Amino acid sequence: MAYIINDECISCGACSESCPVSAISEGDSKYEINADACLDCGACADTCPVGAPQAN
Repeated sequence: MAYIINDECISCGACSESCPVSAISEGDSKYEINADACLDCGACADTCPVGAPQAN
């Protein structure tokens, strides 16, 4: 299952830069993950300073 980004997101972009398939983009109030493109690799969760990306 794809990762999701919770409301703890501070919109720093670290997750987007770490995603190997560019599945993360900036949304209106936080970054968002395209579930269809997400590989469920966890790279985003490993680089997020606040732990916003979580396995769904």
